[in-house]
Amino acid sequence: QLQLVESGGGLVQPGGSLRLSCTASGGTLDTYAIGWFRRAPGKDREGVLCTSASGGSTTYADSVKGRFTISRDYGKNTLYVQMNSLKPDDTGVYYCAKAAGGIAYSDYRRYDYWGQGTQVTVSS
Repeated sequence: QLQLVESGGGLVQPGGSLRLSCTASGGTLDTYAIGWFRRAPGKDREGVLCTSASGGSTTYADSVKGRFTISRDYGKNTLYVQMNSLKPDDTGVYYCAKAAGGIAYSDYRRYDYWGQGTQVTVSS
């Protein structure tokens, strides 16, 4: 059974940086698109970014474009999201999810496995 585990969240001041990780066990992520989503308090789930299996196609939400960058280590079955210039609006629980195929979609319904989430809090 595939399991996804996120890590790297925490409390950071505005303008700071964090790097989130999403590591899979029980299966490979090599041939699947991966999405990152977040849920802020009192708000609906929001797509942050999604990347295709090959990494050739990555889409970022307008709210994080230019500040967040995804990378994938195929050997470690892990994806990373480098988050820079963090803002209070970035606060929320961040989830990684595996898509059913290799094409990246922003629609969360295209994702069939989800991690438990990691909390990111941006506050002074």
